[in-house]
Amino acid sequence: MHLELDGHGPLHAQLTRALKSVLAGGGGIEVGRLPATRQLARDLRMSRNTVLAAYEQLRAEGFIAGRVGSGSYVTPSAKEGDPPARSLPETRPPQSAFARRGRRYHQHAQMPGRATPGMRYAFSYGVPYTNPALIDAWSRELTRAAAYTPPAYPMTQGLPALRRAVCDYLARRRGVQALPEDVLVVAGTQQAMSLSARVLLDVGDGAVVEEPHYTAMREVLQMHGARVDTVDVDAQGLRVDRLPDPPPRLVYVTPSHQFPTGVAMSLERRRALLDYASRHDCWIFEDDYDGEFRYDARPLAALRSLDRSGHVIYVGSFSKVLFPSLRLGYLVIPPGLREDYVNAKWQDDFGSPAIEQAAMAGFIGDGGFERHLRRTGRALEERRSALLAALHRELGDELDIADSQAGMHLVAWLRRFSPGGVDALIASARQRGVDLYPIAPYYSRPPERGGLLMGFASMSVAEIEQAVQIVAGCLRAMPDELAWPR
Repeated sequence: MHLELDGHGPLHAQLTRALKSVLAGGGGIEVGRLPATRQLARDLRMSRNTVLAAYEQLRAEGFIAGRVGSGSYVTPSAKEGDPPARSLPETRPPQSAFARRGRRYHQHAQMPGRATPGMRYAFSYGVPYTNPALIDAWSRELTRAAAYTPPAYPMTQGLPALRRAVCDYLARRRGVQALPEDVLVVAGTQQAMSLSARVLLDVGDGAVVEEPHYTAMREVLQMHGARVDTVDVDAQGLRVDRLPDPPPRLVYVTPSHQFPTGVAMSLERRRALLDYASRHDCWIFEDDYDGEFRYDARPLAALRSLDRSGHVIYVGSFSKVLFPSLRLGYLVIPPGLREDYVNAKWQDDFGSPAIEQAAMAGFIGDGGFERHLRRTGRALEERRSALLAALHRELGDELDIADSQAGMHLVAWLRRFSPGGVDALIASARQRGVDLYPIAPYYSRPPERGGLLMGFASMSVAEIEQAVQIVAGCLRAMPDELAWPR
């Protein structure tokens, strides 16, 4: 008997599929006895247990039948069907409106700032600074949490210990006063927006995002059927005076460190936005993705700390300050929306993983989280200073640097070259082992100038200086025809 394994999945499953194919297609086997399991195991050079498991599966599905003391026999019905296809044809079954919107709006772009394989240096943004001390500390917390976390389903809203720890942390660091029952633990900012779209918006409702903006948030809103408008950001943040009429149901903002420009929303604009939401009864989704890291002063108080009418939904993410694979964040919800959000979270996944929640609660409670923030803040400030110094030294006449005094990236605008020159610069730098990233994809309308997002968390000071030297050489070698017309 010739059997061809497909190489996908456990060996017993591969053998089961191969036997089905031979039985259904004939393969020289009549309705008769199969080889003994010991003999087939020797022929195929695999364990008898693997063959036994495959035979048991075929017996359960009616392909073979066993006779006591006689062996296993092929059933007549085994030949009635077509042989199993190695891959199913790509069909286009009827899709839901949600699925159609997903195909239309989701661009399947790579994750923000992810390094291209093979690059020696990468100005990755959106990638937090990590060190061995954090990995060791987190491993200890996970081990401790696994020993005492009950194996049952966790509370949908999140472990009480973590929700209390979040409240204590936000009161100290972000000026947000909240009760544990106001907090919902989620799988990062992306799920927070998905839940918000379901709870707050009907298909056709209006929503506003900043221009430029984090495109994943716009796509989530569009996939849920919202009509999404953009409103410009200037040096003081969102242009509240340009919010549309009629007003939207939801406004998405990053006030502490606007993504991607890096500006902080002024106090005047914050108050104007809160007044707008109160007057028009619309919701503000405050994405505080890396507000902990500031280099000129203490972190700014969150917009939620100024809210007196209960219109701000505050979102924080542990993934951005620890590591993205954690997929853990939280919402602070106005009281009137608690039940609706918890219902939506239950419908999504019953609740976030309990062991990771318990570990995070312990990490915050014993001071490890804030020690990590202090160490990370010092390391980021050193790297940011090195990047600024290198850019001014090597490219001071070529770039306008928009330093935000916060976060893990800055924006550099090209002076001499048109936006098309950015692509040529990126291609040239990658040929020399340096990954650069354009800012243009985060605009719904192309910016007038070409700009780069330059993250500084993932490289050492020495690597930053070496990478800037390479970029400087690439920029100075750019052809004159890509320069602005004079």
